[in-house]
Amino acid sequence: MRVAICDDEKTQLSITKASLEDAYKSLDLVVDTYTSGVKLLNAIEGIHYDLVILDIEMPELNGIDTAKHLRKIEDKTAIVFLTSHVEYALEGYEVNALRYLTKPVNTEKLSEIITYLLEQKKKDKRILVRNNEDVEMVFVADIYYMEAQNQMVRIVTNKEEYRNRYNLGDYETELGAYGFFRIHRGYLINLGHVLRLAGREIVMDDNTSLPVSRMKEAALKNALFHYVRNEAM
Repeated sequence: MRVAICDDEKTQLSITKASLEDAYKSLDLVVDTYTSGVKLLNAIEGIHYDLVILDIEMPELNGIDTAKHLRKIEDKTAIVFLTSHVEYALEGYEVNALRYLTKPVNTEKLSEIITYLLEQKKKDKRILVRNNEDVEMVFVADIYYMEAQNQMVRIVTNKEEYRNRYNLGDYETELGAYGFFRIHRGYLINLGHVLRLAGREIVMDDNTSLPVSRMKEAALKNALFHYVRNEAM
């Protein structure tokens, strides 16, 4: 996930960035910072941000006007405003703002926003798989786990199984931001479908037990902790 923070107060800018990075250590999160709306708009061409956090009260080009220009370039980016004055809220409807946050930024409120956006991305994300002679689009949220089988990857979902000619490592890279974790060189799991962790085995929602590599044990527990914590926010 890629996030832009735009705030002319450099101290506040650093605090907001640190809050994001601290809350999502296990997430592949890229955070870019800008000290003015003009700098943001000059840099944004060719870059897709999942979220732009905008201070409303900035000199030269305020947050509302920056957002209006941004909407002409990108209509899918989520916009969150930072403000000390709630009366600006009505203006945010013009640019379809996702939310307002008051300064100083509350880390839990910021985490709620990131979690919401991740859930939306997860619901929409699909991958292309073969089903006999057909090609199907499978929702990532429906996948329980993937298993490497020679040159193929077995994909187990809540509906059926698929076998795709692909590399499990490439799936790991592609789906890491969607709650997937490599528990073993032969298995990639969806953390959202974990039933329980039993010693060196992980049990999935379909009651399948999968082996956990000794080298992955600590990282898996940490990933599960962060996943559950972020889901609860």
